[in-house]
Amino acid sequence: MSQPISFQYPERIKLAQTPTPLEKMERLSSKFGVEIYFKRDDYTGTELSGNKVRKLEFILQHALKLGADTVITCGGAQSNHCRATAFAAKRLGLKSVLLLRTPNPDQPPAPEANILLDYLADATIIWITPEQYQQRDQYFAWQAEKLVAAGACPYIIPEGGSTALGSWGYVAAVEELVGDVASLGGASVPTTVISAIGSGGTSAGLIMGNKLHAAGLRIVGVNVCDDREYFQKVIGNIMNDFQVKYLEQPPVTTADIEILDGYVGKGYALSQPQELEAIRDLARLEGVVLDPVYTGKAYYAMISELEKNPEGFGSRIVFLHTGGLFGLFSIADQMAKFL
Repeated sequence: MSQPISFQYPERIKLAQTPTPLEKMERLSSKFGVEIYFKRDDYTGTELSGNKVRKLEFILQHALKLGADTVITCGGAQSNHCRATAFAAKRLGLKSVLLLRTPNPDQPPAPEANILLDYLADATIIWITPEQYQQRDQYFAWQAEKLVAAGACPYIIPEGGSTALGSWGYVAAVEELVGDVASLGGASVPTTVISAIGSGGTSAGLIMGNKLHAAGLRIVGVNVCDDREYFQKVIGNIMNDFQVKYLEQPPVTTADIEILDGYVGKGYALSQPQELEAIRDLARLEGVVLDPVYTGKAYYAMISELEKNPEGFGSRIVFLHTGGLFGLFSIADQMAKFL
């Protein structure tokens, strides 16, 4: 077994309610004949619920250290990351500017679910088209220039907080998982960690953490948009940046990235009936609620693969529940058809 690698965490500010629990899904485990646990990162908070806040602990500490008074970030209309950033900023006395993607900025979506919460947090929302979103770095620069001209000190947070610095959040989460898995007994039982991939930072952190802590886990990501090739590049770039900035020797390569492709369905934030049925069925089986954008798709991928091959992930699975509950409220009409 490999040995842990010496490293030092960057500074962070406490925002998340951690450690989060690891819970066995008893009936789901019986159904598929394997041990299935959920790492409940939906319990990291209420307003800050989900995986994003783990990244923000490191990112916002850096922003404060640089004297920032305003953070700028981006995402889809119902972005969990943007909502978490807006509330985390408020807790730290910062302002927030959100670049949100929508087909027609002149007719933005209704103030519901995450959007409603963004407004409650007094975030400044700037609606941009999907085409403009592709040039988001330029829009970041423009907004930063405006803020500087007005006497503010802005700090830019890329999509999903998926940076080398942000990925430390899931290096720390793997440290928790090491303890979680050890508490289960049977240390030799192979364990597969399954999570959704949206912007790549969580997966990069899990892979890096697996190596740094010598955890011996199998890390599998399910892309909820784009494809395997795209995320091999995105995650690889984050990991390379991480290794250059923080480590003397690079312990990981793109060969360590395992992506379960083929479950994007209709596309990002677009749900298929079978995905919504899976969300419903889990809620009724285990009393656990998933979101339609990330965890719902990743969960559907997991059970679909288990139905084809119950032994495909080994005898123990940890499904990373990355939150996103509020996004479910934005598709209430769709969901109601399956209730």
